[in-house]
Parts: sequence; structure tokens; C-alpha cells
Amino acid sequence: MLFDTHAHYDDKRFDEDRDALLSAMPEHNVGLILNPGCDVETSRKAVSYAQKYPFVYAAVGIHPENINENWNNDLVVIKQLAETEPRVRAIGEIGLDYYWEKDEHARARQQVVFAHQMELARELDKPVIVHDRDAHADCLEIARRYAGVRGVFHCFAGSTQMAHDLLDLGYYLSFTGVITFKNARRAIEVIREVPLERLMVETDAPYMAPEPFRGRRNSSLYVYRMAETIAQIKEVDVSEVERITTENGKRLFGID
Repeated sequence: MLFDTHAHYDDKRFDEDRDALLSAMPEHNVGLILNPGCDVETSRKAVSYAQKYPFVYAAVGIHPENINENWNNDLVVIKQLAETEPRVRAIGEIGLDYYWEKDEHARARQQVVFAHQMELARELDKPVIVHDRDAHADCLEIARRYAGVRGVFHCFAGSTQMAHDLLDLGYYLSFTGVITFKNARRAIEVIREVPLERLMVETDAPYMAPEPFRGRRNSSLYVYRMAETIAQIKEVDVSEVERITTENGKRLFGID
């Protein structure tokens, strides 16, 4: 059984077939899915899917690209959802994204909102799902500041040194279809060095479909490709990768 630990079924690209697609997942060896929110609206949607499907769980949070002027009020709602909805198993998707944002003041605001959500995770004793795009040093600094908060750096793109630093802090690392691309040298190096007991698989659907489906809408139907690729890199049987990465996700997110 596979656990897709990061998929955005709130995306409009699933509007036409969301129910049919999710209903079919158990037939395709996908036994668990975690849907993280990126703002108040998508966090509420993630909760609604988790309430409808027994194999779907939710995370709630504010993505760095979704921060607005009312972020303080939004965090009140995020906290309420995290406190009152039992199928919310993490604070996420949170973190830093400097790819498009070049303004130092805006980057500083991202750091403030990230830190507030790390504080919320610590207060509620929930793991975090961290988005880190072109912000490795600052993400690591904030993770260190909140040592004791557990979580996962999703779609990990950092160096092997950063991977070891995060392992020392207790984090898991998760990988998307990027690891199936021909230019995925850094991710492959990290996977070789990181123990299987600290890895998870994800699709980040509908984005970043793996080979040979690159360019299509991604979904949890393709999460098996990440397990296959990790198995090839680590030279182990794919069934072992499926079993251990699923156990890792269940352990992190408190799923029996």
C-alpha cells in the first residue's frame, strides 16, 4: 500500500472528476492520501475531503505564495481548524518561496508568517509540512529555531548537507516526480545517503507528474513511480519502499 503524503485535490484541475478519481484510489494500491491546504479556502476543502474519504487526511496552513494583508486573521481560522477537526494531522503547507519573490520586505513577511505557523505547530503538537523553494538557508534557520517541531520538507531540493542537518533535527524528506527526471542528480545523491526510514513519497498533484507521464495532470495514481525510482536508487525491492515510506508517513502524521 502506498501513502501519497502530499496532493492538492482542491485544485480546479480536479473539478470534473475529483470524486471518481479519489474513490478509485484504493483499487490502485493507494491506501492513504494527505491533502495540505495553502490558504483558508483550500484548507477548508482539504478538511471536507478528509471527512468524506476514510483514507484521506488533511493539513491546514498558509503557503508563502498565499500570504495576504489579512494573514493574522487567516491564522486564527487555521488554528481553529487544526484544534477542532480530528482529521487535520499537520500544519501545512507552510514555508518560504523566494523563486518569484525578490523583494526583501516581502521575504521578511514570509519568514514571519512561517515562524508563526511553526509556533502554532509547537503549541498544538502537530507536525509541519514545509515548502522550501530557493530559500534553503532561511528555512533551515527557522527549523533550527523551532527545534523539537517535527515534520517533513516536501519536494526536497536541498543539498546532502542540508538533508543531514534536517535529519539531525528529526525531519523526514519527501520526493516528487522530479526524481524521475534525467537532470535529478542532486535529489538522487540525497536519496542514496538518507536512510529509507526517513523518506516519504508524494505526487504534489496536480503538479510535477513523473516520467513517463510528464506534462500530464498529476494524481496519486502515479505515486508508485516515486517508490519505484527510490527502490532503483537504493537497490532494494519496491515492496520494501512502499512498506517503509507508508509506515513513515503514518508515524509522522499519527495515523493508526
